[in-house]
Amino acid sequence: MHDMKTNERASQVPDITKTSKARYLSAAAAVAVALACGAALSPSASAAAPAEKHRVEIFELVGKQTSAGEVDLGKPGVSVGDQRIVHEDLYRDGKKVGDHSAVCTYTQVSPAALQCLGTFALPEGQFAAQSLLHLPAPPSVDVSITGGSGDYRTAQGFVRTVPAGETERHFTVHLQH
Repeated sequence: MHDMKTNERASQVPDITKTSKARYLSAAAAVAVALACGAALSPSASAAAPAEKHRVEIFELVGKQTSAGEVDLGKPGVSVGDQRIVHEDLYRDGKKVGDHSAVCTYTQVSPAALQCLGTFALPEGQFAAQSLLHLPAPPSVDVSITGGSGDYRTAQGFVRTVPAGETERHFTVHLQH
């Protein structure tokens, strides 16, 4: 009974996968989820340690969506609290190297604003990213890296996300750790 009610609500959420909203939400995947603070690498964040101990790394990833869904909470249709959830496989030079998941929650409907949280999982560790996204979607979104684990445990920086179709996006990771 609960599943039927959830599916019924989900069918009432507009299919935004073919709109600029979907591009923007997926850019968040995200990332993520994910994910338009536009934070740049900040030397002030490392003021307590010599700069030479921090490594700056820039690398490219391609995200290919493997699942996506909408959760309609509260009022039927898009309303505050509704969510968009995306999962992507991550590729580097054509080889699968990890995955990325993001959850974006509507914090405002008109004009639309979403809080997006995402996690990138790679062999070296994981890093999280987040941003407040505004619709309509810009051609790219910079998402702040907010922390990590493994080799990324001191991660800072940002991920630039660029949609490349309905189910693919390109990530340029600007990582300081």
